[in-house]
Amino acid sequence: MTEVSSLTGRLLVATPALADPNFDRAVVLLLDHDEEGSLGVVLNRPTPVGVADILAPWAALTGEPGVVFQGGPVSLDSALGVAVVPGGALGEGGTPPMGTGAGPGAEAGETAGAQVADRAGVQPAEEPLGWRRVHGAIGLVDLEAPPELLAAVLGSLRIFAGYAGWGPGQLEDELVEGAWYVVESEPGDVSSPDPEQLWRAVLRRQRNELAMVATYPDDPSLN
Repeated sequence: MTEVSSLTGRLLVATPALADPNFDRAVVLLLDHDEEGSLGVVLNRPTPVGVADILAPWAALTGEPGVVFQGGPVSLDSALGVAVVPGGALGEGGTPPMGTGAGPGAEAGETAGAQVADRAGVQPAEEPLGWRRVHGAIGLVDLEAPPELLAAVLGSLRIFAGYAGWGPGQLEDELVEGAWYVVESEPGDVSSPDPEQLWRAVLRRQRNELAMVATYPDDPSLN
């Protein structure tokens, strides 16, 4: 891994100038970021589809709203689970950069999280079965594992359809162009009960000029 991997676990917050409709006011959690490219999930795109409709065994462990989120425009027919495991359940193990991830979607045999797992070179220690750490208490869930393996330790779980991906150097180019703000993530971002307000909430908590960006109107012509 190179220094560029240090962005793993951080948030990309779309600037008001970002024109791509896939990422308008998006908050992206980076699950992997290195010289081979970047992969993340959009945290604030709930869909009308209930988790119970496609992954019924996991529905009881997902927080409100209990729906599938659109994680990005890539592989929309695959599912990826992101969960928070509170510190007390993690034991004394290390903090590897990445690990195994999601299971297949309802109709497809593709595995979004496997693309992240393939790039991991360190095996985790003392972590719950079926969960691999991404950053701090945030990790990826193996959706093919029995839910009862994690039921007692999960603090929150969110299911995403698809993900956001960037090729080598692509995200760095977008950062130079000013398309994204990069900020620290918090475990609660994964399971925000009001995801439509997450863009403003993340910016508002920043202790710099970014807090003012949170007041930017949805329609810039009204500014």
